[in-house]
Amino acid sequence: MKAHPRCEFFIFDGKVYYNNVPEHSGAFSANVVTRPGFISLYEYNIDKADSTAGADSYNDFITPFISKNSSGGSFKTVADASANNEWTVAEVGDQLNGTYPMTASITREFLEGTSEGLLDPIYDETESDNQKITAVGDPGSPRGESDIDANIGEDARLVPINRHYWALRNRLNFYGTRSPHYKVTGSLLTNTADPDAHYTYYEWIKDYQDMNLISIPSIFYGNRIKPGSVSLKWYYTGSMCGELRDIKRNGELIQVSGGVHASAHNDKVAGVILYEEGFVLLTGSWDLMPNHGMCLKKMSASVDPAWIYFGAGAQDGVSSGNDSAGASRASYVSCSFDMSFEGETETQVMTMLTHARKGQVNYSTNPTFLMYGQRKLKLTSSHIYEESPLRLIANVATSSFANHSASFKRQVYISRVAIYDETKKLIGIATLADPVLKEEDQDYTFKLRLDI
Repeated sequence: MKAHPRCEFFIFDGKVYYNNVPEHSGAFSANVVTRPGFISLYEYNIDKADSTAGADSYNDFITPFISKNSSGGSFKTVADASANNEWTVAEVGDQLNGTYPMTASITREFLEGTSEGLLDPIYDETESDNQKITAVGDPGSPRGESDIDANIGEDARLVPINRHYWALRNRLNFYGTRSPHYKVTGSLLTNTADPDAHYTYYEWIKDYQDMNLISIPSIFYGNRIKPGSVSLKWYYTGSMCGELRDIKRNGELIQVSGGVHASAHNDKVAGVILYEEGFVLLTGSWDLMPNHGMCLKKMSASVDPAWIYFGAGAQDGVSSGNDSAGASRASYVSCSFDMSFEGETETQVMTMLTHARKGQVNYSTNPTFLMYGQRKLKLTSSHIYEESPLRLIANVATSSFANHSASFKRQVYISRVAIYDETKKLIGIATLADPVLKEEDQDYTFKLRLDI
């Protein structure tokens, strides 16, 4: 069974709201389930509080735990040195506790481009901590490759700048068959201003661009995000100043509408979406509202609204509280963002057919099946229990005439279907929304579907 669950995220002033669900205050916690914008894996700890924060201990969080014993079992996710050390020094019978709830939400990362290439220098393990390795980038390199100082020790290592983008580079090039806008390096262009020049340049190089990466956990969309269902809207004081949609269903996020200033950029591609992986990568840097500087980057100067700043405040530390400029703070809280899409889930379904044949399934254990007021037992004692063979079945056949009883018909109302295994053990009951009338000369087939 394939389904397309719809998801919507509304972002405002450092908070994310999932499917327009607001905070629900409980008796013991500020929010009954979890934080707004998050989805809980098991929905444990409903309206509970953490006793370590001064809450009542009788309503403390539910936590998973493992007791130390000779089997040596531990949590699968225990990997860091501190947890291992604590488990090593624990006594037999001690408990290792985990945490609930396990939650997920969208995350936004602003990735600043760099002219220093793709690699960031770190310390040489063979030298002291204060002796830093230097890496000299070559901005003129068409692919942004770095030239490394020849004096670096053999144990020196360099780490990638914007490592989450680095992990997606190969995938972006792979999807270049869908659209050229996925590719890390754009088309090779000729210097039209000087056709006789001996150099060329690229349409774009993502390695040097400012980009906006929004990560969507798969728990929200399932197998993949449904092509053609993605919409990103930017609001300012309640009015929409721009919208992106994947109208071509090939991953391109195209601006389909904009305000007075942004409408000149309609039909431009502002980014791409990786449907299977759940990533949105925005590169559109044109101004949506010029001269409206606001804090859209954490601890940074004010900038004009652009698609590379979409979703500011989605688990990225950006909020009105960390903006030192009062004027841009007032502008920032006037911004809000909306991202919606449909997922694609597949559920394995077991289909069962059960038949109610003619002349069968004509008896009921419901007390109303027998005529009211008659004697049910013939004989009962400490040794014998015998029901009366003269009991009459209630006649529920309807008549077309008032105050007249129709001729007796053997009929029942089927309200439930029992499911048994091969050993005749009851393993489930399917309940009908409305009981079905079955007369003795009728055949019925019930179709049951069970998600597994």
